[in-house]
Amino acid sequence: MKEVIIESKLYVFDTLEDTPKDIQSLMQNAIEARDNAYAPYSRFHVGTAILLDNGEIISGSNQENASYPSGLCAERTAIFYAGAKYPKAKIVKMAITAASQNQKTSAPIPPCGACRQSIAEYETKQESAIEIYFMGEIGKVMRSNSLSNLLPFGFDSSNL
Repeated sequence: MKEVIIESKLYVFDTLEDTPKDIQSLMQNAIEARDNAYAPYSRFHVGTAILLDNGEIISGSNQENASYPSGLCAERTAIFYAGAKYPKAKIVKMAITAASQNQKTSAPIPPCGACRQSIAEYETKQESAIEIYFMGEIGKVMRSNSLSNLLPFGFDSSNL
């Protein structure tokens, strides 16, 4: 047996104010989307804002359903809308923020597994990395230069 070590490189900003101005603006769009989330069951609100290479900003929020599997996460809401509305555009950057109505979320909240897989699909489709920023309601902001840092063993069309 051989041991394989996998490393991911992420960058941490102490506060949103420490990020570049364009990221502060993108995250503000994500915060506004988060505030519009429909999350009566989990009480966990997530917002995402995506910057496309054509300059458009697409935002999305989680949308829950009493039949839990029928809801959709913020990241996929935004990505799928971007793909439908601007099919030729590339996703350049993504900002994600989450807040719980039960407690303050101060730790950075990364995308869930299903969202990671969806983001990976778009990185494969556009043949370029997506810079991802994520945070809780307050506190540190993490940056990943590619989804592959968050999903090192991604599944894509080469596996089919």
